[in-house]
Amino acid sequence: MVSNKKIKIFILVFSLVTAMFSYYVWQIFKTPNFNVKGDSYAILIPKGADFNQVLDSLDKNDVVRDKLSFRFLAKALGVAEKVKPGRYVVGPETGNWELLRKMRNGRQDALRITINNFRLKEDIAAKLGKQLPYDSTYIMKMLDSSAITEQYGYSPETIACLFIPDTYEVFWTSSFEDFMKKMQKANKRFWNQKRINEASALGMTPTQAGILASIVYGESKESAEQARIAGVYWNRFRTGMPLQADPTIVFAWKDFSIKRVTGKYTAIKSTYNTYRNTGLPPGPISIPPVDVIDKVLHLEKHEYMYFCAKEDFSGFHNFAKTYPEHLINAAKYQAALDARKIQ
Repeated sequence: MVSNKKIKIFILVFSLVTAMFSYYVWQIFKTPNFNVKGDSYAILIPKGADFNQVLDSLDKNDVVRDKLSFRFLAKALGVAEKVKPGRYVVGPETGNWELLRKMRNGRQDALRITINNFRLKEDIAAKLGKQLPYDSTYIMKMLDSSAITEQYGYSPETIACLFIPDTYEVFWTSSFEDFMKKMQKANKRFWNQKRINEASALGMTPTQAGILASIVYGESKESAEQARIAGVYWNRFRTGMPLQADPTIVFAWKDFSIKRVTGKYTAIKSTYNTYRNTGLPPGPISIPPVDVIDKVLHLEKHEYMYFCAKEDFSGFHNFAKTYPEHLINAAKYQAALDARKIQ
């Protein structure tokens, strides 16, 4: 009887100890252990950093709650001996095991970078410089380098045509060359043989189609008339008439507050002045949406040579086949600008 009682007590104590140990192990592995403000926090580990540097950074930013369990498990998993660089994201429910396993395997979380309607290369550089581990000055240096841009089939003036608007996943440890190669692959996917043939049928290269699309997008955000506007510019382009595109004048001045393009502005000496120069400007004036590029490739073929914003400021335009007809439309719009005292 005594022996049975001792066995029962032993079993009970052993069960309690096992349960307590299991609970502690569960806490070490699974319990949320990171102070996260908002939805997530990104831990950035640069190349060459050791585990002590990682711990110092976590301590400085007060990221880890239970530092003892974090260090213990990191040692047990071998993370402390060899830290793999990268960007590792933790959330409010992330435990030690989840993070340390990612760090041990180098399974970093990719950045989601959205390329959209940037006007200037400086805009691209500023956006990328905020998210990637190289600053905007370095990016601008790369984009302004003929030696670099020629590797991807562009010039410093046309390099913006490489970027196809979309959201891309990029690793924080990627080199700038890796990033540009990703952009090049996306560009080649977009400019498939079908689109190349469509551009060729219009007498244009993909780069020229991209430049024209940037002008069309600068003229109108109204999808319903973008193909028609593209048709006007194509008519001018193929007949050797100056494009006379106001958005290129604004771009030449780098003053996007200009609301009324007058002779004062069209007098600028610039390769982007399509009032003085025939043909397309040397590069795009923005990164246009892909649907606008497709509007150019499927532009309306008509006899319109002129267009002018409607006097009701609806965002739409009046189109004309002859210059006298255009002057009537332009007079209406100029009067509307005068009435609103828009200079």
